[in-house]
This record gives sequence, C-alpha cells and structure tokens, in this order.
Amino acid sequence: MSLPPTFVEGFHDKEAVLRMPYRVLGKTGLQVSIVSLGASSLGSVFHATNEAECIQLVKDAVRSGINYIDVAPFYGQTKAETVLGKALKDIPRQAYYITTKVCRYGATPEDMFDFSYDHTMKSIDESLERLNVSYIDILQVHDMEFAPSTDIVLKESLPAVANIKAAGKCKFIGITGYPLDNFRTIIEKSTVPIDTILTYCRYSLNDTSLLSLLDFLVERGIGIVNASPISMGLLSNRGPPEWHPATEEIKAACKAAATHCSERGIDISKLAMAFSLAHETIATTLVSTSSQANLQRNLAAVTAVLTDEEKAASEHIQRQIFQRLSSPHWEQKEIDKYWAQRGGKPQA
Repeated sequence: MSLPPTFVEGFHDKEAVLRMPYRVLGKTGLQVSIVSLGASSLGSVFHATNEAECIQLVKDAVRSGINYIDVAPFYGQTKAETVLGKALKDIPRQAYYITTKVCRYGATPEDMFDFSYDHTMKSIDESLERLNVSYIDILQVHDMEFAPSTDIVLKESLPAVANIKAAGKCKFIGITGYPLDNFRTIIEKSTVPIDTILTYCRYSLNDTSLLSLLDFLVERGIGIVNASPISMGLLSNRGPPEWHPATEEIKAACKAAATHCSERGIDISKLAMAFSLAHETIATTLVSTSSQANLQRNLAAVTAVLTDEEKAASEHIQRQIFQRLSSPHWEQKEIDKYWAQRGGKPQA
C-alpha cells in the first residue's frame, strides 16, 4: 500500500497509515480512509463526555490514518464543532479532510432547521471560526428531507453553498439524509453540481437499500459516505437507545440476530463493521465515538478477517432474519413526527 496525500511525516504513525485502506471519494478525487470519524459524539449527544479525552481521541484517530472527519453545528448545538476545533489546532491541516453541514441547528422543532440562503451564508462563517480552519473540504446540506419543500433546498440552500464554494470557503458540495429517493430528486433537479452524499443506516446487515442507488451515483461520479454501520445501536448486544425510530419489527429482528450471534460467542457489531467496510463502491464508513476502546475496535476492523463461523453467522442472519423483513427501513416516520410537532407541514 502507498501513503495517501494526507500523510505527514513526523505526525502520523506510518505503520498504522500503511495498514489503513483508502478509497477515492467519487469525482472529488479525495483519497479517504475506509473508516472515518463521526464527531457527533464530541457534542455529548449520546452521553456526557470529557473534553480532554475527546481532543486526544481525535488526534489519535488522525495519527492512526483516519483522514475523514464529519461534524455539524447541530451536534450538541455547536459543542461538537467547538471541541473538534480545539483538537484540530494541534493537527497539521494536510492530515485530514473536514466536512460539516448547514441547515440543521437547534434542539427544539421550532429552531431545528433553517434552509434559507441568508442563514446558510452566516452558518459557514460560524463553523469556520469554531473549527479553527480557513476552509471546509465538503460542505453538506443537512437532512434535506426536513425542508418544507425541495424548492428551498434547490433555490436557496444549494445556491448558497455554491457561493460559499466560489468564495473558497469549501471545496466540494454534499447532501445528507435518510430517505434514498430524495437524493435522486435533488441530484436530478439541482443546477448546483453535487459531489457527495451521506446517508446512514442504509448499507448495513439489516438494510442494504443503498444498493438500489449505487449505479445512479456512480454514473455521476458522486462520492458515497455510509454512516452508522451498526444502525444506531440496532446491531449491538446492548440494543438500540429508547429514542431509536426503527419499527418494532426491525428492532425484534435485530435482537434475534444479536442473540443468534451471542449464543455462538460472536459479536454482531464486528460482523456489522466487516459487512459495511467490505463494499468497495462505498468510499468510507462513518462511525461516531468518543471512546478510545471503540476507536481501537474501529481501527482493528479495517484489517480484521472473519472466521468461518463468523462468516456463517453473518450469512445466516442476513438470509434467515433480515431478508424476511417486510420493510428494512423507517422512512417518513421521523419526518411525520417533526411536522406533527410543528403543527403541520406548510402547504406548497
């Protein structure tokens, strides 16, 4: 393996970087580590965190070859960006690609989203200041399915990001979300070229729906970022958090799969990581953590080889459990909940 352009002599653990596989992120040309760091955990969105430990974790992740870091002002209501910015002060800018987002901000339904041109232009400057960088590698419209209509994304959010790019404040433009058809709609209608997409829980053991979109994305040179290979806790021994939006059918199937694995001394999360990392068309798999132990497990996953028993367990739960689901996803559920909290979606 050769060293990526992000390698910095004297900063990186060279042997660790050589162990890390890298893939090209679509037409961006960026060579990104196949496992990447989601910085949402730095915002204490899942549990209380120690700032100093979070800062050290970021440094260790980058030093070990992870060169793609994703964050957003929404995570911890700017806390994640602020803590990440403190970590980046001590890391050479060449050593990483940083991505952040616009359009999702507050903690309550009333102030959570703002897809307007003006707020988007304001948001990037605030993010740059918190992150202590002069530019963002990829600026993404965050969870665009929550916009009151696709029109505001197409006519305000994305044109604003295009102007931000023209000003040199970002290099590439991305969109994020959960519903897959929305990506196709925006990409086909947008006059602003889209470079990357980020979706979550859509290429994992329990849901491979992202495969239906791959040819469309590859034909257009759009880089693919797959987040949450353990499906936000579904594919773990402890199970998902109470707030998880999955249907009861999906939760029951994932619990059955985890039990099948644990009865054989197998960690379902290990199988989930191996499954998501193996697809070569997906440039990077985004995993959020503030735990050193989890970081080390994620790093080990890139070179892990499954035993025959682990392979058999993975194939069994896919065929006998997950492929029998009436639906593997929870599209529309969170959108309906959001607009119900807002008192109804505005009429077009």
